[in-house]
Amino acid sequence: MASAPRGDASDLFAVPKTVAEHRADGSIVLRSSEPLRESARCIGDWLEHFARQTPDTIFLAERDGADAPWATMTYSGALRRVRAAASWILAQKLSAERPVVILSDNSIDHALLALAAQHVGVPSAAISPAYSLMSRDFDKLKSMIALLQPGAIYVSATKPFAAALAAIRPLHSAQIISGNAGDADALAFRAIAATPETPDVASAFAAVTPETIAKFLFTSGSTGTPKAVINTQRMLTSSQQAKAQTWTFLAQDRDLVILDWLPWSHTFGANHNFNLVLRNGGSLYIDGGKPAPGLFATSLANLKSVMPTVYFNVPRGFDMLIAALRGDEELRRRFFSEVKFAFYAGAALPQNLWDALEQLSIETVGRALPMVSAWGSTETSPLATDCHFLAERSGNIGVPIPGTELKLVASGDKLEVRVRGPNVTPGYWKAPELTKQAFDEEGFYLIGDAVKLADGARPERGLFFDGRVAEDFKLNSGTWVSVGTLRVAGIAALAPLAQDIVVVGHGGDEVRFLVFPNIAACRAHTGLPETAAVVDVLADAKVRSAIAQGLVKLKQQGANSSGHATRALLLAEPPSVDGGEITDKGYINQRAVLTRRADAVARLNDDASGEWVGL
Repeated sequence: MASAPRGDASDLFAVPKTVAEHRADGSIVLRSSEPLRESARCIGDWLEHFARQTPDTIFLAERDGADAPWATMTYSGALRRVRAAASWILAQKLSAERPVVILSDNSIDHALLALAAQHVGVPSAAISPAYSLMSRDFDKLKSMIALLQPGAIYVSATKPFAAALAAIRPLHSAQIISGNAGDADALAFRAIAATPETPDVASAFAAVTPETIAKFLFTSGSTGTPKAVINTQRMLTSSQQAKAQTWTFLAQDRDLVILDWLPWSHTFGANHNFNLVLRNGGSLYIDGGKPAPGLFATSLANLKSVMPTVYFNVPRGFDMLIAALRGDEELRRRFFSEVKFAFYAGAALPQNLWDALEQLSIETVGRALPMVSAWGSTETSPLATDCHFLAERSGNIGVPIPGTELKLVASGDKLEVRVRGPNVTPGYWKAPELTKQAFDEEGFYLIGDAVKLADGARPERGLFFDGRVAEDFKLNSGTWVSVGTLRVAGIAALAPLAQDIVVVGHGGDEVRFLVFPNIAACRAHTGLPETAAVVDVLADAKVRSAIAQGLVKLKQQGANSSGHATRALLLAEPPSVDGGEITDKGYINQRAVLTRRADAVARLNDDASGEWVGL
């Protein structure tokens, strides 16, 4: 049995047991030697179980503002409302061909409606509110509604969604449901959740199988229509069964508490975090904030009210958390004393943030807070690998979970990774050609990512994400540029002024950066007033000097031409939702930005331009 790579995490996690099969064609297949144990039939079984076993435990909680009391929903209360709403859903003849669509943010009503649909074999589809509230043309929302042909559409209130609802009105015949009982132009969810339960609910629930479609989740397409990924019940339950086998503390500790903002329109928030709570009888406090200017204060107020046992966030969230912890001794003490470990996913955590969080933890409680990660996609529901050990540094995405195989195939100077297992989607809704193109001849899903082995002789030491295969490019010198690796290094070198980076240099002699700046940090660096225009903040000599110093620092870390950037252009316009440049989790689509901002790339490459900052 292999030992964990660093420290002792035996009270939290299972020891990784990874075997490698080296094939004659040069590919490597990685799998866990631990078999996947039997999974639940469907996620509704979890709700039924805990409504019986721990009926009064808080399942869901939310509040309207930082000073408001928490409104809670127990497991037994949730099941009653789920069965009632399911009676209404069955009466409307909803099905996979007429699913439930949810346009709003996370909420108790959102959860109950989705669970009600899934309880009786009707898929739900949570669509990012950004497509309704931030879009100008609603083109992507229209395409998603046209594809799904929903039988019911839920919004938290009709007024904020009025323009979006008007734009999609000709495309469907769905009943509009509102979480606001005062909306006269919609059916109140409160009324649906009070529907008398009918015997059909039990019959429909019994008929749900592991192959039943539980939900549709959309990918964030850079162009055209986002794809609707089919999520079956088996995908969701097998993923959580594997998680239970790797996070062994879950079996002993029933006090799982999560405070989470991550959207349920994405697989990380919905399938990983929400289902983690439901599968293990925990409590989910819905965070109405997020790591964004003006909203993170709400997250901090919630964190002071409810301290989670496991803390989830994305790199931008950790960046803002670290600043808050440094300025609040009481919060810092509580956080490092009560949180078992921190979990980052979706993008690599810059090493400077890892180091800062570890140092703060040591200074506060005398030990380093364990930090772990995982890897996967919407198509893998999302767990494919899990770092259930104490890694030595940021970026280790772990090892294959029980039941899941990874195939590593040479692609240029990289190892392309492919995934096969019960957690992988059967395909895309009403898109047979796209489905066919997504799998190789052995049924491995072509995820498009590359990885590196932490130790070729010891696969149990995990894998490092090595960027997207299609994102990487060669300079004229023939040197490959690893976009994913350089992006993370660049953000760390330009911290705290860079919120995200797009790597430029395709077909050129050197690498350059388009930088989405952290406006608040840039403004603080200049000392300019809040009323100062963004363009003036970015043009300030102090900001430009700090960016130049960051480029020098990066060059010192990676002296070859592919390991650093020679120029950086600060972008005043934030990333566009309509343009597919960003998701509501804040992840940047490199290709979409390069396509949409060709003029910015041209200015960056113009030797006569005075806009860019150089070495």
